[in-house]
Amino acid sequence: MRLVIIGAGFAGMYAALSAARLRDIQGVSPEAFEIALVSPEPTLVIRPRLYEPKPETLTASLLDVLKAVDVAYVKGSAESIDTKSQVVDIVAAKGAKQRLTYDRLIVAAGSRLFRPSIPGLAEHGFSVDQLDDAIALDRHLHHLVGWPVSRMRDTVVVAGGGFTGIEVATEMPARLREILGKDAKPRVIIVERNSAIAPDMGEGPRPIIEAALRKLGVETRLGVGVTSLDKSGITLSSGEHIDSGTVIWAAGMRAAPLTAQIPAERDNFGRLLVDPDLRVLSVPGVFATGDAARAACDEVGNYALMSCQHATRMGAFAGNNAAAELLGVPTKPYRQKAYVTCLDLGEAGALFTRGWERKVEMVGDEAKKTKKEINTVWIYPPRAERAAALDSADPERVTDL
Repeated sequence: MRLVIIGAGFAGMYAALSAARLRDIQGVSPEAFEIALVSPEPTLVIRPRLYEPKPETLTASLLDVLKAVDVAYVKGSAESIDTKSQVVDIVAAKGAKQRLTYDRLIVAAGSRLFRPSIPGLAEHGFSVDQLDDAIALDRHLHHLVGWPVSRMRDTVVVAGGGFTGIEVATEMPARLREILGKDAKPRVIIVERNSAIAPDMGEGPRPIIEAALRKLGVETRLGVGVTSLDKSGITLSSGEHIDSGTVIWAAGMRAAPLTAQIPAERDNFGRLLVDPDLRVLSVPGVFATGDAARAACDEVGNYALMSCQHATRMGAFAGNNAAAELLGVPTKPYRQKAYVTCLDLGEAGALFTRGWERKVEMVGDEAKKTKKEINTVWIYPPRAERAAALDSADPERVTDL
């Protein structure tokens, strides 16, 4: 038997650990039941932290933890999936190809930033979507010190006033002063198409976010979109042109393109529709999890978001259930009723809310301590010790925060 998992993000990692856990519980050897994790690198990118400085440090190796639980790592990118023949074609470095057959497949390929065809965006826009994107932005920011002092050099525009856009923008004043000098006067502007900042956060948290932006001097342009970018900056739908040497796109996510190879229904974000066990509807033998899946969290209409908080728990359920089918034991329907947000607000602290109604529980320095613990402890892989690693992936115990 072979279970193939595509993706080494939060969902893929916990899918592998959870499947290995159930295999261990059932007393089945790794030789009789192979679990293979496919990814270009055996590395977890700590994606929720890519708005921070030094993004090249925000990774964690998975080799030791995978070895500890007898999960095979397959280096390469999944190029194609044939769900009828149950085959995945993989392309590794220098074009080397490999074909893996599977008895069960878990698609945990993650998501990508949605980049619309706005003139100049591809040439002049930055992002913090993937590790390489964040590194490119960080290098660019450090290169600004060699530019002539000007309003353009010191102005950063963040397109998108959602969760990521706010964290990028509120971190930016301190990052720029660190690079350009304490006497620098950075100007940071958030552009948001909706009429209010943080449109998904609701009325309760919004005044706290707005106060933090004012404290940091972050400006907003609301109710307008981006029409074009060029070397000199950005033009808005209102006709305003903002001189800026740094435009960061942070508006919208889509499931990774690989999900399109599964012949199944998808939502507007490209996520595969799944049943409570995270099986892809109408495609036997295929599960989807994390940002690749549209999964119900509860019985009242809440669906998992594209976040590591949901991906972690979804991965544990997907791995358990795919393994359960192969081992002939009962599955466990995915549920994740608890939901929190912890929004970093740079030097203005942070904001912690609980529940889908976003009830504010902590603000300022208290929330910042929690955010730091989440970012530096909770979201990192478990230690590479077999019992601890397997225990961390129990779908009934994976933290709901």
